[in-house]
Formats: sequence, structure tokens, C-alpha cells
Amino acid sequence: MINKIVAIQGNHPSTLNPVTDTSVFLANEIQNKKYNVFYYDPKHISIVNSKVIADGFFIKFDYTKKKFFKILKKQRLDLTICKFILIRQDPPFNLEYISTTYILDSIKNKVKIINNPTSIRNISEKLYSAKYQKYMPSTIFTQNINEIKKFIKKNKKVILKPIHSYSGNDIHLLKNFNVKLINKFIKKHDHVMCQKFLPKISKGDKRVFIINGKVCGAISRVPKVGSFLSNMSKGAKPINIKLSKIENNISRLIAKDLKKENIFFAGIDFIDQKLNGDINVTSPTGLKTLYDLSGKNLAKVFWNELKA
Repeated sequence: MINKIVAIQGNHPSTLNPVTDTSVFLANEIQNKKYNVFYYDPKHISIVNSKVIADGFFIKFDYTKKKFFKILKKQRLDLTICKFILIRQDPPFNLEYISTTYILDSIKNKVKIINNPTSIRNISEKLYSAKYQKYMPSTIFTQNINEIKKFIKKNKKVILKPIHSYSGNDIHLLKNFNVKLINKFIKKHDHVMCQKFLPKISKGDKRVFIINGKVCGAISRVPKVGSFLSNMSKGAKPINIKLSKIENNISRLIAKDLKKENIFFAGIDFIDQKLNGDINVTSPTGLKTLYDLSGKNLAKVFWNELKA
């Protein structure tokens, strides 16, 4: 009998917002199936005596209480006794993130790890979208200042964003070529992504949820007045929506590709029926919001597809 333990590699629960957090939503659902949840921070995973161990704690989540989690017992755990491990820390996709994927690679044949550590290391969330450019607004990936200058001249309004950031952080809307800002940005982020600005972002983007190669649902996130950022962490308001035929077809194509790449859970985003180039595989979010808007519980689908 395999221990009914699910380990979550993530940011400390005290930093999470239970109203919107997908990790808490997934953990709460698996608790209902009588699994124990073990939680650890990425910096607390080690290889010792050829074993992959983590210093963390068993935890119980409870939406009905003001303090939504209770730490039951601190423990050092051999992660191979778990049934599942969820990689759920926020990006940035940095060297610590990469190191944890190498450590988890060594036990991925003994434990089901979501998402597969090799796959998330190989799939850069923004760069992976380069293969779908015909479904995207005009986009370049570069740190060449002259390429950026030409791109802004051609497209007038341009979104500049780092390749390895998240949650709408460090994103600029450029209406002209600001050499000082761009040079500083490249110095900080190396390769960047430049994309033609789509004014219909004011009506919201669409986040599509992909589980095990299937398109399972979507929400829209409408930026607050005066903003072009559709991230809920930046004040965007979620609404319930349906996908258009075009969005559905593109989503199904990407879902099929991601399944081949061993990606079990992903989120992709559309603006004005165009893919915006974020293929979220490191720690996709939005499941709790979808449930609150529509009553559709994709945490159930998630665990059923994993056969938990």
C-alpha cells in the first residue's frame, strides 16, 4: 500500500491567498480523498545518502476557518514515500527552480510529479510559444536593441516583458523607443519578449485550463480601469466566459502538444482571440476562481485524471 501522501513544493502557506490560490484548492480536494498533505519550501529539498528528502510539515487546510491552514507536524520526509508531488512555487524560473527540477528528476520514476520536472525545465513559458507564432500578435524574442527599435517603429504600441517573470511583473507598454529604459531592462532580464499591443485587452484576456491533454475550462480577467494588466494580482476582475471556436481549436492543438511533452497541467492565455505567448506550466493558477464563478470543480478533474 503506497502511503496516501501528496507533497507540495511551494511558497509558505502564510504567503498564499486562500480566496484565489490554486495550490490550496488542489490540496483541499485531495484531503477530501483522505490523503495527507506534506508541504515544503523549494530551499528545503536535499539529496542526502542518495535519498531525496525535504524538511517540511504535514498540514491541514480548512476554508471555513479564518486561519485557513494548520501545521500538524514538522518532519523530514523521504519524498519517494509520497504518491504525488506537486511543484507549485511561484516562478521566477531561476537557478533555484532549475536545481529543484534536477533533484526531483532523480525520483520521477518512483513518484508521480506534476508537472514533470524535466518537462518544466525544458519548456520556457514564453519561448515555448515561438512555435505558435501564427496564432499570436506580432512578437519577437531578443536582446538586440536595434531589433527592438525596428519592432516599435513598425508596430507603434508594444508590450515589453521579461521571458522568465510572472504575475504581470515588470511589464511595460511602450509608445515610443525609450533607449534608456530598454537598455536597463535588457541589462536586468537578458532576452526579452516584445509583442504588438492589442487594445482589446481592456475587455479582458481569457485563461484556458489544460489538464492531461484536455481543454477543461476558461475564465476571463478584465483589467482595472486604466490598466493593461489582466493579472488578478494586479487588480483585474474575473468573469465567466466561453471560448470562441478559434480559441478552442488553438487550445486543443496546444493541449495535444503539451501532453506529448509530459505536461499534465497548464494554463494558456488569449487576448482578442490571439494567443498571448504565455504557456503557464510552472505553477498555473485560476482553478479556485473558475469554481467560484461557475461551480465547475477542476480540482476534482485534476485528481481524477491523475487517478488519485
